[in-house]
Amino acid sequence: MGIELNTPGTADLGRALAALREWQSDDAPMQLHPGDLGWFWRFGAAETAAAVRTWSRDGRVLAFGFLDGADVLRVTTAPERFRDAALAEQMAADIADPDRGVLPAGKANVELPTGAVLDDHLAAVGWGTDEAWTPLRRDLTAPVEDPGLRIETAGPAQAELRAELHRSAFEGSTFAADHWRAMAAGPEYADARCLIGYDGSDAVAAVTVWSAGPGRPGIIEPMGVHADHRGRGHGRAVCVAAAAALRDLGASSALVCTPSTLTGAVATYRSAGFEPLPERLDRHREG
Repeated sequence: MGIELNTPGTADLGRALAALREWQSDDAPMQLHPGDLGWFWRFGAAETAAAVRTWSRDGRVLAFGFLDGADVLRVTTAPERFRDAALAEQMAADIADPDRGVLPAGKANVELPTGAVLDDHLAAVGWGTDEAWTPLRRDLTAPVEDPGLRIETAGPAQAELRAELHRSAFEGSTFAADHWRAMAAGPEYADARCLIGYDGSDAVAAVTVWSAGPGRPGIIEPMGVHADHRGRGHGRAVCVAAAAALRDLGASSALVCTPSTLTGAVATYRSAGFEPLPERLDRHREG
């Protein structure tokens, strides 16, 4: 039986997410994480399912794609399939052809793990490189130091505050309390936490962390500092708190990825004990 490309419905999404969760490993390069889907769940289950593409054979998911916006595909494969040339050839053909229903025509970007043979196949069909990203990792074997801020876990009563902090940190964001509630109702949030950092009585920063289960790496997505409280070390503090929360959830390491051009963000994560990994380049198609 050949490789099948599918867009799972909401009823089938759990099986695909379970596969993605199993692929998370400290031995693998940073890749698409279930928490990326958990954060997207703020738009609801139906929209999340519609953004997923899977490549399967005999009912087994071999690769997972996530449309993080209309023209950005984030993709990974089962670890043993990183160098699978036949799978990569099929995926490259599906990604490059708008009629296959993966990406529309025109400009588009593909994010994929460093070292995946799919990178070579996309290059072979004319995709160039684009924005550089810096992944960073913090090992969670040892206990995490005190962050130096009062940290509270956000629940439904703090949904509006959590949303307000996000909108202040990310200019142009429309994140609202209803988005937080939808996200928190999603299945991936069972292994997630939203944290709010306080300087005195002021809520100054927020972060959401996502575990993929005990012994697997977790991620930070997203982290932000209120616009009125920047430059005071609150970003570092809330990242330390994020690492502690992931350790409490059983994660083996904490991962985050940021555009390399955001040198301030890279410096913040490094100050919180995160070590940079090799830069990663998106694949890009011009319109």
